[in-house]
Amino acid sequence: MMTTPVTIIGAGLGGLVLARVLHVHGIPVTIYEAEPFAESPTQGGQLDIHEHNGQVALEAAGLTEVFRSIIHQGGAAARALDPHGAVLYAEPDDGTDSRPEVLRGDLRRILRESLPEGTIQWGKKLAGVMALGGGRHMLSFTDGSRVTTGLLVGADGAWSKVRSLLSDATPEYVGTTYVETYLHDVDRRHPAAAEAVGSGAMYALTPGKGITAHREAGGVLHTYVQLNRPAEWVAGIDFTDAAAAAARVAAEFEGWSPALIALITDGEAAPVPRMIYALPDGHRWDRVPGVTLIGDAAHLMPPAGEGANLAMLDGAELGQAIAANPDDTEAALALYEATMFVRSAAEAVDAHMIVDLCLGERAPFGLIEFFTGAGGGA
Repeated sequence: MMTTPVTIIGAGLGGLVLARVLHVHGIPVTIYEAEPFAESPTQGGQLDIHEHNGQVALEAAGLTEVFRSIIHQGGAAARALDPHGAVLYAEPDDGTDSRPEVLRGDLRRILRESLPEGTIQWGKKLAGVMALGGGRHMLSFTDGSRVTTGLLVGADGAWSKVRSLLSDATPEYVGTTYVETYLHDVDRRHPAAAEAVGSGAMYALTPGKGITAHREAGGVLHTYVQLNRPAEWVAGIDFTDAAAAAARVAAEFEGWSPALIALITDGEAAPVPRMIYALPDGHRWDRVPGVTLIGDAAHLMPPAGEGANLAMLDGAELGQAIAANPDDTEAALALYEATMFVRSAAEAVDAHMIVDLCLGERAPFGLIEFFTGAGGGA
């Protein structure tokens, strides 16, 4: 059994930013990640990285210049369509890079590459965690190995195992499911769908259901079909039968434009259901020595374009707090949590507002008013 100074569970964006900020300040850190290797498939596609959180985090990590090299130019354009494909609203990419678009995989890659070799231990799935007293914890992994740590950070997402040390809260289904699909080589193979989506993000929304898609680099259309449906409806679809599942989802959009329906039915891979879960709004915990949470482990909320940005800012601020209080870990964790709790509670309110704008009774016009009032995307 070995002991590490700072142990992070999870090599997502939040955990990677935290590790990088600690490394910049000369603080040893190890990340344990369940994925077997760096190139394992990762959920999620293109992200817009915001000036006030994600870009702040990357600046703290000293990675602003390399981040600029992975931006998908033109990807910040947005448009809203009605179910028949008519354009209700369109905004071009203004080129200011206030909300530049990058692929999640590219962002994870530049963060991984900024860390010393061996910082990330791959294929380490956490099986259990036990408090030893004095702020120390013992971690057990499914491969039989164990690690003792003096400072543990749960960056292990929605179903965090580390969370149980701090809180008995568990995510609950919010009543909305996203069905994820991809189209490839779209300008040649799917020109009507490509034209409907345009160069950036496309929103075709009505009360209770909608189709949101994004053009990604390399001629890819990445779609989330959004449906307010009970869990039983999702369970009633056999997603192992790709054609039948796509047809069943598409049936919810009878009468919609064929170019929009194609985003559901014409993909090369099976559609994937993503049931949306959230932690209670304002989730927080009392200070527990030697452990804290970042990202979705701390404040899982409905998707509203902020999750990745918040996780990165959590990681950066926690890393800075640890560096500023090298001899008082508890002061560092208390400082970080006080700020994070306030921020995440406010962001949860905003997330529910965005979901209502997208799928509530005023969809899509509430979202269009938000776009025109805010001058940017969700």
